Amino acid sequence: MGSSTSPARGVEVRRRLLVAAAELIPQLGWRGVSTRVVARRAGVAPGLVHYHFGSVPSLLRQAVVQVMGDVLAAVPPMLSEAESGDEALGRLLASFDDFDGTDPTSLLFVEAYLAATRDPQLRVELSRMLDEVRAAVAAWLDTRGTPAPAATAAVLVATLDGVMLHRALQPTMTPEEVAPVLRRLLGDPRSGTLGKGSEG
Repeated sequence: MGSSTSPARGVEVRRRLLVAAAELIPQLGWRGVSTRVVARRAGVAPGLVHYHFGSVPSLLRQAVVQVMGDVLAAVPPMLSEAESGDEALGRLLASFDDFDGTDPTSLLFVEAYLAATRDPQLRVELSRMLDEVRAAVAAWLDTRGTPAPAATAAVLVATLDGVMLHRALQPTMTPEEVAPVLRRLLGDPRSGTLGKGSEG
């Protein structure tokens, strides 16, 4: 019994449940994931779902926060490692190659946003993550002399997020189509400088 209740075993069970939940949400929808279904996918006893997470909604929250957090955490390095605004935008849009709107991660985002409209706790968690990535983008824009960097960051992040989600309905909304539009909105397409406008 000692091995089954060891800290290492508990960590592994939690990991398997989180992975299983993240896989099932895009497949079954938020409301389709039950204790029995997620336990079966994880290969553990159903009682362990409630033992480790208290409830299925709690498990689902933690699963989506983990996946979405990993996706959003990639944004600040893309900005800081780019040598120009144009390169930064190119990197952000290139990352969309992994998200066509029908892939599991895109579907998980959709399900999480919908669930957040009914789940105040999830809404707080997702808002916190978005605030963090917006702050990172705003700081980067500020170093480039962008007017109203916080507001610009909020719109830019929402736009990129929306493009990812809309690709399921509009497959033609590719990075190649989106890039020129964002360049016109954020800066001078001739200079490759984002955020300083095209005056002068």
